[in-house]
Amino acid sequence: MENRTARLTLLIDPTKKRIFEEICAEHDLTPSQVVRRMIRQYIQDNAGGRELPEWLKPSGKVGD
Repeated sequence: MENRTARLTLLIDPTKKRIFEEICAEHDLTPSQVVRRMIRQYIQDNAGGRELPEWLKPSGKVGD
């Protein structure tokens, strides 16, 4: 798993943010957990020939 964290700041429409946070809460997830999952999936889907760290390779395991 990752050893360090980095901050990603983004701008989003307030209405989308509110709805996103509501949906995350309904699934007992934080917005950060969901965004990390989306980023991980995006990397896996679009990495091309890049060598990925073992923890980032698709495994079928659900996690952060």
